[in-house]
Amino acid sequence: MNKLKTELSENLFYHTIHHTLDVYHCAASIAKEEGVTDSDLKLLLVAAIYHDAGYLIQNKDHEQRSCEMTRQYLPQFHYTKEDIDHICNIIMATKIPQNPKSHLDEIICDADLNYLGRTDFFSIGENLCKEMLAFGYIKNKEEWNQIQVDFMQKHHYFTPTAIRHNNLQKEKNLAKVQSKINY
Repeated sequence: MNKLKTELSENLFYHTIHHTLDVYHCAASIAKEEGVTDSDLKLLLVAAIYHDAGYLIQNKDHEQRSCEMTRQYLPQFHYTKEDIDHICNIIMATKIPQNPKSHLDEIICDADLNYLGRTDFFSIGENLCKEMLAFGYIKNKEEWNQIQVDFMQKHHYFTPTAIRHNNLQKEKNLAKVQSKINY
């Protein structure tokens, strides 16, 4: 956590310690409603903490770097190879396009993109837009809005909890973004 606080690129406006903590808390909340407990909850929450740690090294394929970091650091905390493999599988599920293979994967995917279906969507999205502009992934707000619409139309939540809590607001957010585009 300290590395995420102090060593991330200053051009990361979205993939910050705040995003990591948001994903952690969302994962914990979804997991509680989904009935996840004990060792599975611990693995999920460790994966949430490490899921974007790879941004300390690089943006592209950061999930793989995140897994490398878990393999480097977690043995010091007495995690087994099997636990670390499981944590890495959870982390890799967050790679876009998301492809969860387990219930824990589904939870972290929903936690990672939870903001799409929240009322703070636009303020969080603004930080992602700034980040994408800073790295040259997009040229302007118009391109950003179109990417958002395309992404949100393809996205779906996986867990009953996220579907119940986020789908309606996500549809409202999508409609607002669509209204900004000149078709």
